[in-house]
Amino acid sequence: MTITIHRGINQIGGCITEIASSSGTKILIDLGHNLPEGDEPSEDKYEDSENLSALLDGVKAVFYTHPHGDHVGFETEVAKRGIDQYIGSLSKELMILLKGHLAYNGDPKFKAELEAFKKFRTFEAKKRIPIDDISITPYFVSHSAPDAYMFLIECDGKKVLHTGDFREHGYRGKGLIPTINSYIAHRKIDVLITEGTMLSRNDSRLMTENELKYNAIDIFRQHRNIFVMCSSMDADRLASFYQAAQAVGKMFVVDGFQWKVLETIGNTLGTKSILYRFPKRRYYENHMDTIRNAAQTNGFVSIVRNNVKSREFIEAIYPTLDPKETCFIYSQFLGYILPTHSAFQQRTYDFVHSREWQIEYLHTSGHASREALAMVCNKVNPRLAIIPIHREAESDFRSLDIPQELKDKVHTESTTLEGVKIIIK
Repeated sequence: MTITIHRGINQIGGCITEIASSSGTKILIDLGHNLPEGDEPSEDKYEDSENLSALLDGVKAVFYTHPHGDHVGFETEVAKRGIDQYIGSLSKELMILLKGHLAYNGDPKFKAELEAFKKFRTFEAKKRIPIDDISITPYFVSHSAPDAYMFLIECDGKKVLHTGDFREHGYRGKGLIPTINSYIAHRKIDVLITEGTMLSRNDSRLMTENELKYNAIDIFRQHRNIFVMCSSMDADRLASFYQAAQAVGKMFVVDGFQWKVLETIGNTLGTKSILYRFPKRRYYENHMDTIRNAAQTNGFVSIVRNNVKSREFIEAIYPTLDPKETCFIYSQFLGYILPTHSAFQQRTYDFVHSREWQIEYLHTSGHASREALAMVCNKVNPRLAIIPIHREAESDFRSLDIPQELKDKVHTESTTLEGVKIIIK
């Protein structure tokens, strides 16, 4: 068995993991783009067709932990090569919705991506998928994408757990350790491949999603009208702001695309939990008079993005608002709006600061805290190795609160352990 970390050992995003059996069967776990550098896309070697073809040579299937752009990004080229692609069913629905929205004006790039996603195969949690002599079993994990998974991979008598991106502090994050206890720990995992996004960031306790909701309620009580910039597909974050709006009696306002996203989430996750139902929402392109009336009474909460529709809405409604009673909540990675940060985006900064409203930062990470990373390592207790990916180069996995025995199993360079060849590129 060979595990190849093509990308991710010393960077966040763009992670690519290859699992190959001794007979030559190969699969990939995630195949996304490098994260952008500021306002511009990052250079990516796999944009070169020859490099991508070399990577995909002999690959039977690509499995995606979730549909963020740093995990799914080359779906059209993979589809052209006739390689099966697998993702969670809700993720597929949401990506078809997104690509259909982006392809509305006839952009051939988005049309091709839409057609690729339509061909994706889907998997279900706890159901094993055989790819020749490799088997993959997905297990749900909480993340800022609403349909994310870790994978148990069995090959050549060895077992690998690839966590993907995960967190414990989301609404469904409390299921992380019970899932590991019930389905993973007794399997005697040989190799743990885990994200480490938060390793080099401050080690203060992360706010839970539920705490964020109550902080939002406090802010909503202080301001009449609120604009919120957050991920359009983060079900937990959308639920937090929706529930907070309901708690203080404010109208919840969205555009047409966001309406469809909430409808899709409600028709899936909402069948299992009332938390993910959004019945009292208004489509601002058709209800401007109603929204203007609400703005002068109890107020509204509007989900916005830096796009034409949101800018048009703000342009139309803002002149009727009192800036002293108006707030803009930025609920994404802070680095995007910090001029000194390498990820700084001028266009995002300009949008956030485009009016004389009060700006509040209210966000919590979609990634595992140091405590959660340590718990996973301790619970999984891999026999041979821990391979940290999706982490900054200077981060040190051995700094976690784990026994020395596990610290000694952390590998960031190529090695071979009991018939498992680990290649770090």
